[in-house]
Amino acid sequence: MEVCIFTEPQQGASYADQLAHASTAERLGFDGWFRSDHYLAMDGADPMPGPTDAWTTLAGLARETARIRLGTLVSSATFRHPSVLAIQVAQVDDMSGGRVELGLGTGWFAEEHEAYGIPFPAKRFGLLEEQLEVVTGLWSTPVGEHYDFTGEHYRLVHSPALPKPAQARVPIIVGGSGPKRTPAIAARFASEFNIGFRDETVVAETFARVRQACEDIDRDPDSIRMSVALPTVVATSDADYARRLAAIDEDPATFADVNIAGVPAAAVEKILRLRDLGTDRVYLQLVDVRDLEHLVLIGAEVLPALR
Repeated sequence: MEVCIFTEPQQGASYADQLAHASTAERLGFDGWFRSDHYLAMDGADPMPGPTDAWTTLAGLARETARIRLGTLVSSATFRHPSVLAIQVAQVDDMSGGRVELGLGTGWFAEEHEAYGIPFPAKRFGLLEEQLEVVTGLWSTPVGEHYDFTGEHYRLVHSPALPKPAQARVPIIVGGSGPKRTPAIAARFASEFNIGFRDETVVAETFARVRQACEDIDRDPDSIRMSVALPTVVATSDADYARRLAAIDEDPATFADVNIAGVPAAAVEKILRLRDLGTDRVYLQLVDVRDLEHLVLIGAEVLPALR
């Protein structure tokens, strides 16, 4: 099982904070460092110093790390034209030496769109499908040939389809818990399907739907990686546990019901249960990016038990 770190920088984190976090995760041996793609803080969090753009941040980290996988969980299809996104991701992949992964979703946070004047159509699944079609089409077009696309939302004419990523195929992550359309989109386009913030029963049921969606289009279900993302708070004392929950405004009475929580042994037990459900990769969501001691604790007392 791969173990990645997943952060939420819109809750208040500078580029320097994220660099320190990603560098520490790499040093500790985690497989990947992924960040959300949001422009507005949530749940009353202190937004200072303000939002950092996901792909600008990953470009910087690409040059300041050497091994760890880097990506978004997930970028919103509403934020960027797919041609621009394809160019950005290909360039960051080249800058990283082929370590980038693209998570892409419909977007859901209406308030951030309103705050920054970004259009937020009511129906977005068609937008997402066309973005995935365009991005993958641009990357897969042989050098020297051109790419054309006509859809409801986008039209490309005689595109040179450049630049190309360093990887022959940049992994694409599609996620969600929708019963039909999301599994179908994942089966068609994704290297990885991700579900977040759900209990183990829902995880198992959703994985089964994705595998069935793969079979429906004659794709080998074993060819798509399954992953789970969950908020994570680990501590070796009650005081540290309470402090870490308070820092991210979480309720100690309910946090452990679904999430990865408690002493290191409890965190390991939870993650191993997810592995038994078919999880190939787990994302530990650490909201307080400045708490490097938390990351070090997980690296020292949780990660080794999963190897």
